[in-house]
Amino acid sequence: MQEIGGIIARERTERGMTQSELAEKIGTSQPAINRIEKGRQNISLEMVGKISEVLKTQILTVNDTDSLSFRVNGGRQLSGEVSLKSSKNAAVALLMATLLNRGRTVLRGVSKIEEVFRIVEVLESVGVRIKWINNRHDLEIVPPKEFDLSKIDEKAATRTRSIIMMIPPLMHRYQSFSLPYAGGCSLGARTIEPHLLALRSFGLEVDSTSDPGKYLVRIGEVEAKDRKIVLIERGDTVTENALMAAALCPSVTTIRNASPNYMVQDLCYYLQDLGVSISGIGTTTLVVKGLKSINKDIEYTPAEDPLEAMFFLTAAIATKSEIAIKRVPIEFMEIEFETLRIMNACIEYSEEYKSYNGRTRLVDIVVKPSELVAPPDKIHPMPFPGINIDNLPFFSLIAACAKGRTLIHDWVYENRAIYITALSNLGAKVELLDAHRVYVEGPTTWRPTDMTTPPALRPAAVLLLAMVAASGQSILRNIYTINRGYEDLANRLNKLGADIHPLTNI
Repeated sequence: MQEIGGIIARERTERGMTQSELAEKIGTSQPAINRIEKGRQNISLEMVGKISEVLKTQILTVNDTDSLSFRVNGGRQLSGEVSLKSSKNAAVALLMATLLNRGRTVLRGVSKIEEVFRIVEVLESVGVRIKWINNRHDLEIVPPKEFDLSKIDEKAATRTRSIIMMIPPLMHRYQSFSLPYAGGCSLGARTIEPHLLALRSFGLEVDSTSDPGKYLVRIGEVEAKDRKIVLIERGDTVTENALMAAALCPSVTTIRNASPNYMVQDLCYYLQDLGVSISGIGTTTLVVKGLKSINKDIEYTPAEDPLEAMFFLTAAIATKSEIAIKRVPIEFMEIEFETLRIMNACIEYSEEYKSYNGRTRLVDIVVKPSELVAPPDKIHPMPFPGINIDNLPFFSLIAACAKGRTLIHDWVYENRAIYITALSNLGAKVELLDAHRVYVEGPTTWRPTDMTTPPALRPAAVLLLAMVAASGQSILRNIYTINRGYEDLANRLNKLGADIHPLTNI
């Protein structure tokens, strides 16, 4: 990073351009450019591409992350142990929630993933001071006195669905503003109507048709009184938006049909540490007593990622390997583990202990080789404490390793079940019943292949694991989707014995 920063500084200076001028041209801040040039800030390949275009020089010879691919030499036995990173979905919510606080927030152990990088780029572009500290383990966030929304990085914003989570913090500061449409994974039509209904009690009005590609937001007059909100869907992001809106309302807000999922709980704990009163955490009814304003210097550590735990657990099962997985958030995986027990998976557990946030229950597990059998009933997701919707794609790969026929029912997303059929390219027997249901029959003898990742994070990760299990050389193209949600995944798998390497310029 220091070498890259030195090249950028040299090329900028030779062109007679100031840091401020470069920052303006690429849609970021002068302090961000200063940190980049000193090698003190993480810089994505997409950002390198922007700078290269402005400076008219090729800073790196690799392609951007959209065209980066993995070469996988599969069929190897894995072994060893891995410690989980902090939750991607919690980091997203917490980054947006820092905008509620006029003080300094340090988020400890934030995963260095593309989704986080996109949000950082968006926040920096509107004036938020962000830097990696403590040997790049932690992220320091200091909001400005005033946001400059006219300079928002629209390209970064439209590559993450999380942009919609900027609405609650901004609605407490401005009577009107606009934001780009949300992006993220391609999982079919995903209406924002539940968000709008939840926030309407706080005076929110959104026009999403007058200016194509933008949400035009207006905030009307609202009585200072207690309010009750019933969410029409028990969604994680919807609940988080309602929580952030309530955090800066000094009256009492009762949120019913709230999601009690892991990222929502992390957000609640952070808001509590800021001084917001919240009861009912872990249930479907949250009672929030907000504050008029928040100005507090705070440090917070998000809990470990249950979805990453499921990834490495599936890696062990698919490769018939013994792997120890450290710091598993057991309370958000108990139904998954019970389903695996029914399928004859052999998993050993340590005694429970607490996460760094002081609340989340953790265990260490050891996954051992076992002969799996298909479950007697279908596998389907449910709101917490059921099987997490994002863990369902991993069960398609696990089902392909089990003897018998398993029905996978993905009732939430319109077309994600269709992505499971991509496993047939690696030898799995998959029968698509409709856009929501597939039969998977195993056990499978995996075979290598060359294919492109689907535009959805968890199905893409499943294909990578199938390639790790398949004897021979596979190529997985355009891995940006995977990098959205996992940090340094190839190297972490390689430390367990896998053989995965970037394949660029192809």
